[in-house]
Amino acid sequence: MIAPSPTLAARLQRTVRQDVQSMHGYAIQPSAGFVKLDAMENPFRLPPELQQALGERLAAVAINRYPGARQNDLVAALAAHAQLPAGCKLMLGNGSDELIDLLSVACDVPGATVLAPLPGFVMYEMSAKLRGLRFVGVPLTADFQLDEAAMLDAIATHRPALTYIAYPNNPTANLWDDAVIDRIVAAVGAQQGFVVFDEAYQPFASRTWMQRLALPGHEHVLVLRTMSKFGLAGVRLGYLCGAAALIDEIDKVRPPYNVSVLNAEATLFALEHADEYARQAALLRSERTRLQGALRAMPGLQAFPSEANMILVRVPDSKRVFEGLKARGVLVKHIAGLHPLLANCLRLTVGAPNENDQMIQALTESLRECQR
Repeated sequence: MIAPSPTLAARLQRTVRQDVQSMHGYAIQPSAGFVKLDAMENPFRLPPELQQALGERLAAVAINRYPGARQNDLVAALAAHAQLPAGCKLMLGNGSDELIDLLSVACDVPGATVLAPLPGFVMYEMSAKLRGLRFVGVPLTADFQLDEAAMLDAIATHRPALTYIAYPNNPTANLWDDAVIDRIVAAVGAQQGFVVFDEAYQPFASRTWMQRLALPGHEHVLVLRTMSKFGLAGVRLGYLCGAAALIDEIDKVRPPYNVSVLNAEATLFALEHADEYARQAALLRSERTRLQGALRAMPGLQAFPSEANMILVRVPDSKRVFEGLKARGVLVKHIAGLHPLLANCLRLTVGAPNENDQMIQALTESLRECQR
């Protein structure tokens, strides 16, 4: 990071919020030349014939015009793809990150609080604080389950406007006990708040909350999804689902042209070829099972259950193992510093079969190095 000149430093001190000056930006690791298994991306590109068809489709888009009716077409296509329940609507976002921010904007009433389990997705806290809301994090249990008593106590004490439940969670990759979640949903409802189920990893999970949006007493529940894990991380497209009247209110703070015509067209094309992406997701789920078996056989490594396209592992010395993997050309995410519960933890993205083979070999050698 480049240090500002004295003149600019004085100007920054006067005009930029102190909490912004003190914070760290979202870090993205340089990945050129590595087997990239650090960001939970779908490793597969489209077959050549579909690449060509997509290129021709995008070339015909009127990029000289603002996005218009095509956004409505995309809303309808996503509603059908997600099997949106009757009485519900969805709104579009430039990735789910923007929708998290828009929720903070819409719910920024005086004294408002955002609540989420920790460790969890960093954008819940970052968005809340940047928008002037208070953030309350509730630690998970030692085995990365929801601490029901602590969650219910925090809800009663802080009366959060927004409670995030990542389903599955990032970075722990697990789904939680639905009976516990039911009680949390009821408690938030009794306090007049909203619950947001973040289903970013839904293509790899065995359960979803989407159909439960239609249940009685669930008008305060929202489901957030992204197309990134579906296979469109570069397109930046997310969507938020909930009761029609609730979505109508939140949609008022959405910028009118937040999703470009190219992003909308690329997503429509992908939905028309959803069978190809379903095939890719099935292969990644199979690879996840194979990878978990290989990890369980590694001495000194603990692999946690996963319902996502990532696996959380604990090793004897995460820094040494991470550097050992990098030295062998494999990039994963070193997350030990994110929360005390993640001590000596790495997060491994499930990649293509050949990428997973390279990671298994590199991890085996790195662990062996640590044991010398």
